[in-house]
Amino acid sequence: MKKIINDPNQVVQDMIDGLIVANSKHLKQVPDTFVVARKDAPINGKVALVSGGGSGHEPAHAGYIGKGMLDAAVCGEVFTSPTPDQVFEAIKAVDGGAGVFLVIKNYTGDIMNFEMAAELAEAEGIQVETVIVNDDVAVEDSSFTTGRRGIAGTVFVHKIAGAKAERGASLNEVKAVAEKVVANVRSMGMALTPCTVPAAGEPSFELAEDEMEIGMGIHGEPGINRGSIATADEIATTLTEKVLSDRDFSGDVAVLVNGLGATPEMELYIMNKKVHELLAAKGINVYKTFVGEYMTSLEMAGCSITILQLDDELKELLDAESIAPAFRM
Repeated sequence: MKKIINDPNQVVQDMIDGLIVANSKHLKQVPDTFVVARKDAPINGKVALVSGGGSGHEPAHAGYIGKGMLDAAVCGEVFTSPTPDQVFEAIKAVDGGAGVFLVIKNYTGDIMNFEMAAELAEAEGIQVETVIVNDDVAVEDSSFTTGRRGIAGTVFVHKIAGAKAERGASLNEVKAVAEKVVANVRSMGMALTPCTVPAAGEPSFELAEDEMEIGMGIHGEPGINRGSIATADEIATTLTEKVLSDRDFSGDVAVLVNGLGATPEMELYIMNKKVHELLAAKGINVYKTFVGEYMTSLEMAGCSITILQLDDELKELLDAESIAPAFRM
């Protein structure tokens, strides 16, 4: 294992320390937790957004904290759901009296632990609502989920629900727009190489030099097909057509071409070119494009394609200001 770390058992705390000192004007760590929050939290009268999950997906989730996006993120151990008590601390740290909204990716551990935390918060009089993101069209069930996995489409939920909350919307209004995003976003990914969890010290799966896997999950969960490496155009076509086949996309959309940690931007832009060609051929207009690393899988080489159907409300909220470190607009 070759990684630029100190102690494999201290990587999350070391990462948080580095994140905070890089963004000390805007972020803070809740003492004695792995919770990162807006420095100005709690904000009186504002619905607060909390997300999180296992570390190793950076910049998700703490990179999306800031005005216009999340109020806090809970950083679990690498590829491990944060514990209920940590999520509960995040809820308490950002509650400004208008309620707290939890954005949860559809993984069994995340759902269980976030929902337990919500129950603890409600017992203390904090109103909590949730949304579960399940944008991955690759598989219906996996080793980590019942139903579809939540992957890079979660970033659009953070952005749009965060913008809605920043405008003073009620908890129910934030929930409604988050559910709209979930209903209209689809993603699918692929991998060229495995990744190594620091504490494990060895790759989580194996791929031969000439192999790739289509539909791979962000924790290394199996995909739907393993075969010989294809060209960028062939990969983009496979992913995009699978996404488009899952719902009726038309009019304006947002596209996210996401790297999984070890894919050069050069390759992501080559993928993006083909995605745009495929959408144009179907009469679908790309209103806004995002290319880069938004939800990674440690040092996995690979990418995912996310498409979000837009209406006027979603466009306006997608365009709204954000000062989150990983999503400044």
